[in-house]
Amino acid sequence: MQKKDIKTRADVFLLVSSFYEKVKKDAVLAPFFNEAITDWDAHLERLTSFWESSLFLKTKYLGNPLEVHVKVDQVHNKTITELHFGLWLNLWFQTIDQFFEGENADNAKRRARKMGTFLYLKIFEARQ
Repeated sequence: MQKKDIKTRADVFLLVSSFYEKVKKDAVLAPFFNEAITDWDAHLERLTSFWESSLFLKTKYLGNPLEVHVKVDQVHNKTITELHFGLWLNLWFQTIDQFFEGENADNAKRRARKMGTFLYLKIFEARQ
């Protein structure tokens, strides 16, 4: 399969939905996501909008990912660690590499790395 860059909302949806299929099956990550997400269709649409906004800067995402992640950490007795973010990031990179290559694909990796670091630091701060 010849890979192309991420260029459309459909591309972003393919990335996001394929990524979460992996997350839902991951022994370490699945409990966090499968317990927190009750409507996967709505979640995939929301995350597609988030990543579309992040990559193409053409839509505005209305949501608060930090608040959501802090709540999940609290529900799970403050057990989210850098391991979880590392696994998440590895699955994200694997999914991008499975389907895409190019500038936007590379940007999706950079933005995920920055976002993961930011979220982890903010989750840790919220524990204080």
